[in-house]
Amino acid sequence: MPLTPPAGGDADPRAPHVRAAAALRDAILCGTWPPGSALPTTSELARLHGVRESVAAQAISLLIEEGLVTTSGPHAAVTVRPCRQQTVRPADSGQPVGPGESYRWLSVAERQGKRGTITLLDVAEVRPPAEVADALELGETGTAVLRRQLLQHDGEPVELAECYYPMEIARGTALVEARRIRGGTPTLLAGLGLSPHRTVDRVSARVPTQAQYEALRLPGDLPILRTFRVVYSKSDGRHRPIETTVMAKAGHLYEVRYEF
Repeated sequence: MPLTPPAGGDADPRAPHVRAAAALRDAILCGTWPPGSALPTTSELARLHGVRESVAAQAISLLIEEGLVTTSGPHAAVTVRPCRQQTVRPADSGQPVGPGESYRWLSVAERQGKRGTITLLDVAEVRPPAEVADALELGETGTAVLRRQLLQHDGEPVELAECYYPMEIARGTALVEARRIRGGTPTLLAGLGLSPHRTVDRVSARVPTQAQYEALRLPGDLPILRTFRVVYSKSDGRHRPIETTVMAKAGHLYEVRYEF
């Protein structure tokens, strides 16, 4: 697997070490070098792929910063870290739970041997961004409650989520309170007679905002995996939007799995 583009590949303006890191990253995430395996040495990478040793060393440094590989010292082997890329199944956490049960996202983390935590960062009544207002059918003046939170596994950031609920639904409920909700918002909404019936996701790669970059502790210029989710309830034969969430995850560490 070459680290540099073939002849005529000058259309890629990135620095040589960035291109090299991209090739190495792809090989790691595709399983060419599985978790626990050692990468070739810097000199071997340089010789095999026709780059200077300094370029190969800079590429490896980027991957160390991203958390994909690790090393114990300047002359030690570079090893692929275990389970760095994780697969997320949206269906795992979108449904209500029974009395006394934890929010499904936390339960899934526990089954995976991780300590899941959710930190509520902000709760406020806002006029949401245009795409959120349109999705929630708020009209020109409607407002929503924003609940902004950071989800973590074992102290490492997983997702920054901005969840919006129409004020006509949220008013007078725990959605407007600056505290976590037992069982999660799907359970609260179900208790209001608004069980989730249909969910629509739009997934894209985006350049992170400053807030996303800082909250997710992102390295370098890597993109985020952005999910724009609209949850609908159903009454009188009509789908009613009850929640819109904008979720951001580190693009190099997560993939989303959908089943049809």
